[in-house]
Amino acid sequence: MNAAPQSARRIASANNAFFVDTVCFSCRNRLSQQSRRHAATAAAVSDPPPATSPQASSRAAAPIIAKGPRKAYRLMAAPVLSRPPLLTRDLNSFEKAFYLYQKRLNERLAMPFSRYFYYNKGTPADPEWKRKLQARKTPSRDIGIYDAYGNEGWNDEVLVGDRTGERESVVEALIRDAEGKSIVEESEKDQGAVTAGDAQLGEGQRRETTKIEVERPSSRETEADRSGDVKSLNRKLDRTLYLLVKNHEGRWRFPEDRVYGRENLHQAAERILIQSCGINMNTWLVGNHPIGHHAHHYPSQKPIVSKISANALVGTSKESEKEEFGEKLFFMKARIMAGQPDLGSNAYGLQEWAWLAKEEVDGRVGRSYWASVKNMLVER
Repeated sequence: MNAAPQSARRIASANNAFFVDTVCFSCRNRLSQQSRRHAATAAAVSDPPPATSPQASSRAAAPIIAKGPRKAYRLMAAPVLSRPPLLTRDLNSFEKAFYLYQKRLNERLAMPFSRYFYYNKGTPADPEWKRKLQARKTPSRDIGIYDAYGNEGWNDEVLVGDRTGERESVVEALIRDAEGKSIVEESEKDQGAVTAGDAQLGEGQRRETTKIEVERPSSRETEADRSGDVKSLNRKLDRTLYLLVKNHEGRWRFPEDRVYGRENLHQAAERILIQSCGINMNTWLVGNHPIGHHAHHYPSQKPIVSKISANALVGTSKESEKEEFGEKLFFMKARIMAGQPDLGSNAYGLQEWAWLAKEEVDGRVGRSYWASVKNMLVER
């Protein structure tokens, strides 16, 4: 021990008059604990171990023999097959207001530039630019109307019930713009015409153009959404859908089966998809690690004797009997690329299947099962 710890302990000794005045409370407490620990260690080393007879040593070293076998559980795997979202979700009110704010900010930033800054006079794009500028009142790249130099230039707040930031209004304005029309309603006389000529001389001159038909975007709501077809993958395109099957007991669960032989969870999940849903699906098991588990104990205290048959797809499986007190189910994440389930020749007696979102899964499975799976299912 070096000089510093010895000096500290001398200062912290109970007989030292400067102990209370020169050492803080936390240091006193720590040094006192170390002193007591060293004293206890020295006393333990100084005491010799008690002598034991050979008979006592043999009794102490005897192994502990279990009175019965350990509890065995049925090891099972279940692939959680899902279809990811195909569309982005709808914007909430805050996001709509934010994008509208960005559009208005772009309109302000474009105000100081002259209209001849964007296109040279006499170029083919100049007449189209003049037409749009005359309708929009500002050289903004976004769809919208704002007259900063008018009498109402200060009044740019979004009023209650305004549809400027709504998706339907934006899509309609984009389509009218692509068809060569004004983004606001015009009279039938003015539709289908564009402005031609110089900015001062020919601003009001118009010429007839070819009518352009722009294909409108498809609706986000599909026919399967309107009809409530839960067997179609073409529904809830902005949500994640999960495959649930109805087993022979009438319970809705993910496809599941016991693990046979020496196969791992990944191999068992691939086999279960084939034996339950057929070979008409292109699927992908994401990983080798389960994303969740569910434990179920049989109601009776006595174990159930299960007769395990060999599985034709698992070479290491064989017939056996096993006493089981419950089942432990591990869920494996999987994705579907194409195809649909075919329960015509399934090996588990499955009756129905459905593609369901998270809240729809909650309405079909049991309470204990839902408590085990709810945190591994995504909201969208």
